Amino acid sequence: MLARLALSWLLNVAVLAIAAGLLSGVTAGSAGTLVVAGAVFGVLNTVLKPLLKLLTFPLAIVTLGLAWFAVAMFMLWLTGAIVPSFDIDGFGTLVLATAVVWAANLALDLVLDRSGRGRDRGTSAPAS
Repeated sequence: MLARLALSWLLNVAVLAIAAGLLSGVTAGSAGTLVVAGAVFGVLNTVLKPLLKLLTFPLAIVTLGLAWFAVAMFMLWLTGAIVPSFDIDGFGTLVLATAVVWAANLALDLVLDRSGRGRDRGTSAPAS
């Protein structure tokens, strides 16, 4: 469990570093800032995001899921508000940064198979 938490934290640091590297409007003062931002982002996504997704569920149905993108944007904005040296400059940059974080997480999920689905791990009977 501790190893999984550490991996999640490192992956959050990585996706935030990718966003900062790709977008000039996303700045992190140092590697230490990215480590703190990754921890804050992870805690927010673990604690607050599920509650907000539950509360916005009716709106998500009406907007075909767009409301949940807004929730993800809020998590990233809140991370920037909490961590002093992690800044996202403007709404447009926030939208792009959220898309970059989503795409990076999707790529990492595919590469690392974090979902537990996908590749056969040898636990099921062979297909006939």
